[in-house]
Amino acid sequence: MAARAGVSIATVSNVFSGNKPVNADLQERVRKAARELAYEVDRAASQLRSGQAKVVGVLVPDLDDVFFTSLVSQIEVLAQADGYDIIVASSRDDVGIQHSRLRAMLAWRPSGLIVVPCSDAVPPVLAEEVARLPIVFADRVPPQGSVVDTVAIDNRDAGSIAARHLITLGHRDVLVAASHLSISPIRERIAGAADLMRATVQREPTVIELGSNAERGAEILRHWLERHERPTAVIGLTNVTTLSALSALAQLRIDIPDPVSVIGFDDYPWMSARRTGLTAIRQPIGDMAAAAWERLRLRMAGEAEPPRAIVLGTSLQVRDSTMTLRAPPAESAAPAPVRRGPVKLRAVKDS
Repeated sequence: MAARAGVSIATVSNVFSGNKPVNADLQERVRKAARELAYEVDRAASQLRSGQAKVVGVLVPDLDDVFFTSLVSQIEVLAQADGYDIIVASSRDDVGIQHSRLRAMLAWRPSGLIVVPCSDAVPPVLAEEVARLPIVFADRVPPQGSVVDTVAIDNRDAGSIAARHLITLGHRDVLVAASHLSISPIRERIAGAADLMRATVQREPTVIELGSNAERGAEILRHWLERHERPTAVIGLTNVTTLSALSALAQLRIDIPDPVSVIGFDDYPWMSARRTGLTAIRQPIGDMAAAAWERLRLRMAGEAEPPRAIVLGTSLQVRDSTMTLRAPPAESAAPAPVRRGPVKLRAVKDS
């Protein structure tokens, strides 16, 4: 290609690598020759020669889940602004697939990884890389602490804020629609709701495990509702289980919020576009992406401090899917103290 463009090999390299400036005329000649020859940059070979990869791997459990695709999209924008490309893969919430995907990413010799693990355990393949490769865990954080930087929400507080809203409205019979009890953030959200209800109204919510497939989850919940006394409120602990709950209630022709109030998790445009807008726990996805990228960027730049755990707050977006049953009892007006996270949360109501 250098001969076709009438320039040196070094000039061709500088045009595509950006390592040294090349004047506009020479750049155009090189790019014209590349188009004529259908030339594409071999990034892997370039990285091996330079010893520096401008590629970051991002692994999430499920690319069908809008929460994870939103997180990936925002990380991608931040990475591009800093001159990095990203490789994205899904583990399909399977430990075996996770291992395979991570090995494939590591073969690219990336500058770093952002990983949402599919279980509470640190993937063994990453345990071997921690000493040399910058890694950040996002969203799903090992409950016993981590050997790498982590970014997550205060899941226990998120669960308690949903329960507090329902208690204030007079609800006592609460159903929690969980995805997988094997995942620590889900257990923490349940614990937050259960602790608050136990301390204020001496009741605990009923917990149903629905999985991470919306259709299958709706089927499980519909069967449960057909065989048990109907709760007055449902809390969905993920956007997928929220959709499962809405689908199951619709199939049984149970209206929202009367007779059943619903609180969802995550807050997306479709939740406010419904005829009955959905009250929801809002996760700061943009802040999560920014914090994860910032930690990875600093690690890639050589920061060697001990692992940091960043915990972000959530907020309650109140809409019409929750209703007052009766005046709340005196004890719920001043709840007994419960463990709170480091971030103060507040309720926000649509105007």
